[in-house]
Amino acid sequence: MSDTISSSQDAATPIVIVGHVDHGKSTLIGRLLHDTDNLQDGKVAQIIESSKKRGLKIEWSFLLDSLQIERDQGVTVDSTRIPFKLGSREYVIVDAPGHRQFLRNMITGAADAEAAVLVVDAVEGAREQTRRHAMLLHLIGIRHVIVLLNKVDLLDFDQAKIEAVEVSVNELLGKLGLEAAYFVPASARDGDNIASRSDRMPWYKGPTLTEALARVPTPASRSELALRFPVQDVYRFGDKRYVAGRIERGRVRVGDTVVIGTQKTPARIASIESWHTAPHVSASAGQSIAVTLEPDVIPDRGDLLHHVDTPPAQASRVRTRLFWLRQEPLRVGESFRLRLATAEHAVTVTSIESVVNLDDLTMHPGTEVPPEGFAEITLSAAENIQFDAFAPGTPDGRGVLVDLQQRIVGGAPLIGPAAIAAGEKAIHPSASAVTTQDRQRVKGHKGSVFWLTGLSGAGKSTLARAAENALFAAGVDVSVLDGDTLRAGLCKDLGFSESDRTENVRRAAEVARILRDAGQVVLVALISPLRSDRELARQIIGEGFEEVFVDADLGTCEQRDPKGLYAAARAGKISGFTGIDAPYEAPEAPALRVATGKGSVENAVSQLVSFVEASVRAGGRSRAHS
Repeated sequence: MSDTISSSQDAATPIVIVGHVDHGKSTLIGRLLHDTDNLQDGKVAQIIESSKKRGLKIEWSFLLDSLQIERDQGVTVDSTRIPFKLGSREYVIVDAPGHRQFLRNMITGAADAEAAVLVVDAVEGAREQTRRHAMLLHLIGIRHVIVLLNKVDLLDFDQAKIEAVEVSVNELLGKLGLEAAYFVPASARDGDNIASRSDRMPWYKGPTLTEALARVPTPASRSELALRFPVQDVYRFGDKRYVAGRIERGRVRVGDTVVIGTQKTPARIASIESWHTAPHVSASAGQSIAVTLEPDVIPDRGDLLHHVDTPPAQASRVRTRLFWLRQEPLRVGESFRLRLATAEHAVTVTSIESVVNLDDLTMHPGTEVPPEGFAEITLSAAENIQFDAFAPGTPDGRGVLVDLQQRIVGGAPLIGPAAIAAGEKAIHPSASAVTTQDRQRVKGHKGSVFWLTGLSGAGKSTLARAAENALFAAGVDVSVLDGDTLRAGLCKDLGFSESDRTENVRRAAEVARILRDAGQVVLVALISPLRSDRELARQIIGEGFEEVFVDADLGTCEQRDPKGLYAAARAGKISGFTGIDAPYEAPEAPALRVATGKGSVENAVSQLVSFVEASVRAGGRSRAHS
């Protein structure tokens, strides 16, 4: 039996290179690889040929074209990882995208970097994207930052102008608690101060970029830290059950007693297996292994194996520093999946503690997090989450938020358990083990909410109830939430003030979301006169919200007056009645408009039913209807 498994952990030092799309980041990397003899044979000839075809001088950025779209659009699309060597030391260059729509890739691209090169155009200085990148480096926890002031040839290598830019960038970093290890003035296109010292800046006495990279501290060993072995999967071969995963921290030996996940079941490491090798007696951080346990307990994917005396933190409410990627704001009450190593937890945003103002990088109270914004928030789960608090330069606590479509919508490093404030209730929404996909497969359709809005008397409830009958007959699991029905029970404590109307909409939306999550098609028939209230409903419900405008003009509705409300309002018996002395704000771009002022009820019902069927059945609909 061999003593240990040789570590599969990459010994190379990861360096992320970030910068605004026009600041010359890709040009820098191409020039760096060329000047340090890290290019494959024939690459320079390819670059020259590609540049000639486009009528350009030699364009070093073409070396980084990992996707054709990058060359066509002039932007870097994905996070390219490039092996790179300086002397005997190995590095991995992580070329992270610099423009807005690809910042999502940067979160994963920069996550394991030991240091960063922040590329800043010396002429333009620190722009909005530079502030975002600096904030992201702070969020990810990269503390060793080299600032490369590029294109200094456009400033005629003027010392005073270059140092003024250095001062402004240094102030920006200081606000985030970052300190640049070096400022390197350079011209990436011409090679000044990249791998050799520029003779056009005799006043500069600092290191070249390669000298600065050589001084990046080597990664600290994680093998001496407390054991963290997240379970990736469990396999059974013959009479043995193998628990597979990658050791993130520490080391483990045959005979060690470990504790399994939140169930806290102790077990002994009976053997340590590795693919295509003999069994071993120990393994350490960075190694992918499989272990057998005594007794033969069955961990779940995501369970964390650790030694008895060094447990991780455990809490059902956690604080996180968030980088928000979705193009709509984040609000309290929204739910996601938190991915942490191999674990996934259903979480809800319980509170937003503070939001970063990107203009001056200060924190201030906020009720929502804007697109591509930064904030500190609290997440709540139905079960305990095991984690080690985020620490700069380590993968500890690095979580991401994922939406219902499995899209990453935020980077979420966990910074610690969240305390329950005095008087606050400990609310932990339970998570269903039945997935959205399971429900859709059984029901034959997805859950959705169709929000019917219109004046009183426009025919919302009539339309909803008739559509309910038709959809149910077609095998759709459908419910109706009618305004009068809600006010007879759930909302009977509410009046008709603007604030009470908003609360009425909020409650209806919360109920509709619960039914939607259970896989139902929900038809909400509610006047909901204000666009802001309907937007609130959209935010609460999220995916699957469709606004339907039941359109009948005021004259038609008043003529119908099925409940006598218009007559009462005209007589002064009712105040604040929508359409008479309170406004109705018609939808500007509804998903569907059903004109009920003319035509038959049957035609209107058919139009709504066809729209619903097309929306919830496999494939969905392709565009809005009118």
